[in-house]
Amino acid sequence: MTRPDELVSRRNLISRTLATAAGATTLASTRTALAQDAEVAAPAAQPVDAKQGRLNQSVCKWCYKSLSLEELCVEAASIGLVGIDLLSPGDFPTLKKHGLVCTMVGSHSLANGLCDPQFHAESLEKINSAIEATAAEGWKNVICFSGNARGIDRKVGMKNCVDALKKVVPAAEAAGVTLQMELLNSKVNHADYMCDNSEWGVELVKQVGSDNFKLLYDIYHMQIMEGDIIRTIEKNHAYYGHYHTAGNPGRHELDDTQELFYPPIARAIADTGFDGYFAHEFIAVGDPLTGLRNAVAQCIV
Repeated sequence: MTRPDELVSRRNLISRTLATAAGATTLASTRTALAQDAEVAAPAAQPVDAKQGRLNQSVCKWCYKSLSLEELCVEAASIGLVGIDLLSPGDFPTLKKHGLVCTMVGSHSLANGLCDPQFHAESLEKINSAIEATAAEGWKNVICFSGNARGIDRKVGMKNCVDALKKVVPAAEAAGVTLQMELLNSKVNHADYMCDNSEWGVELVKQVGSDNFKLLYDIYHMQIMEGDIIRTIEKNHAYYGHYHTAGNPGRHELDDTQELFYPPIARAIADTGFDGYFAHEFIAVGDPLTGLRNAVAQCIV
């Protein structure tokens, strides 16, 4: 006959055994999920070829100060990037040697931009020069900026931008070049920058009224200012002509230290039918080329 204390001990033993088994199953599932996430976050061990995906991926040179343009071109070509962002005409021969294009040509000052009439003459001169250099290569994009407000009202600033852009957009149209005004955050990196949200930027595009003027949607900057990245892209993709990536906070690699998860973002952009350029613009904490390969691999969709 089993004594009551023995029955209790057996029940405790069974409970502990079942709990241990359940814990082991949960731990195994967790490890499997973590391993799957790790494959997404760190895919660089596998060969990377951006051309396998639907997005035309590129990279911004300024983030790779330790590398020469020649070195970055070699890496970019080896992993299937189509080009490099934010360069000037003096850099074009090196790009072309490696079969790459300048996916975004630089122009005028970021802070001294089109919302302030005192900078119109200088900005428009530099934009026109960039349009000519870009068109001569048969390339597509020239960057421009609203600049800082310096006390200018947003409505007045928009009118000033429209006035300036309507003077230069005809040259862009004739050359087959698109001007891209970058959306930047005014909270962390670019205090007082006027074009700091999609609503303002989209209205500006509507008022300019040209297919040769669009917005450069920087995912890092707009995560800071407005969030809701995928829904915003789906809603406004017709007004976005170029994309930049980076993690947040910190503008670092596209990894699990950052709150943005890029595979679904890249997929959402590709699903809109986007055929422009998707450029990586993050500052690596670790090895920069490993970070670039990881980012590229995540965005092959």
